[in-house]
Amino acid sequence: MKWKIPLYKISTDTDDIKNIKKVLRRKMDWAIGPEIPEFEKKIAKYVGSKFCIAFNSGTSAGHAALLAANINSGNIIVPSFTFIATSNWPLMVNSKPKFSDIEEKYLGLDPQKLLHSITKSTKAIIPIHYAGLACNIEEISKISKTKKIPLIEDCAEALGATVNGKSIGTFGEMSVFSFAPNKIISTGEGGAVCTNSEKFYKKLKLIRSHGRISNEKYFKTNSQPNYITVGYNWRMSSMTAALGLSQFDKLEKNIKLRRTHAKYFSKRLTRFSEIKLPLEPNDRKHVYQLYTIRLENSKIRNSLQKFLSKSGIMTKIFFDPVHKYGFYKINNSYQKNFLSTTNIVSNQALSLPLFPTLTNEEKSFICDKISQFFEENSG
Repeated sequence: MKWKIPLYKISTDTDDIKNIKKVLRRKMDWAIGPEIPEFEKKIAKYVGSKFCIAFNSGTSAGHAALLAANINSGNIIVPSFTFIATSNWPLMVNSKPKFSDIEEKYLGLDPQKLLHSITKSTKAIIPIHYAGLACNIEEISKISKTKKIPLIEDCAEALGATVNGKSIGTFGEMSVFSFAPNKIISTGEGGAVCTNSEKFYKKLKLIRSHGRISNEKYFKTNSQPNYITVGYNWRMSSMTAALGLSQFDKLEKNIKLRRTHAKYFSKRLTRFSEIKLPLEPNDRKHVYQLYTIRLENSKIRNSLQKFLSKSGIMTKIFFDPVHKYGFYKINNSYQKNFLSTTNIVSNQALSLPLFPTLTNEEKSFICDKISQFFEENSG
């Protein structure tokens, strides 16, 4: 279906094209070029971590983080209210995802329920920062330190978000970012791991590139490298990193636009008691990778989604809980936890179109159609 207003559009300009052309025209270093460490340094500085390692996707970045943490057994606590990659990571390292419930304010892991989910077999905790808003990460971080369980933040949706002035991605041993098409900045596909640990940084570099000690001069020397462990081909390409650099230059501008659009939606939609709007507490900076409203139940939510679709407005349910997907549903061992809040929220959530280049006319049209829906269905 061709949407009048899609869920997202990638913010791009001539600088993106210029950077990619620069790599193409030099006719070498497409795989291991100077753009990659430059991009990594910018992300590390922005997040506030000592190290950043770029990957070809957020999924490979998360997989690598668990490998670097040497996790290969037990369980890893994750929310079910997330993209499926978060819960698949444990399975990739011979561990198991253990679903813990979320809380209603920030829609992230509930610290109190997290405490009850921890067992002697728990090897790590992976919270997500839903839609661009920091979860209860300060409390979760305290729990991980007290219990001496590694904390790996899934920051795929929240580059630029803060809590009490501190950037998300700096509360645990490692943090995972995504640069997929609908994220705050996009390289088409891409990801990164940030960390303050030199030990993890060195392990991640080996994991990313075949277990090879040195990468930078691989295509510029006839000497043979040394391979000291099993690794993967998860490198970010030079062209991808070049796009990341020009996208990074637009980061703060695009976050500002996202926040402006979100403010407009909240102002227009606040009069509807049937809609629960996204929160933005004073101690947090929301970057609005998603603008998710919540309706009373799935019947109203689905009816609104269908109504908006007829007008060419794309919306999406973020997220159906992972424990209800085919693979996880069949395997009953993944359904032992009682996920009451997860089930309630997933039946209410509906994400509206939100992207930096969203026009005033498009925003007005979306709000007008939502108003029309409730006017026609009142009483």
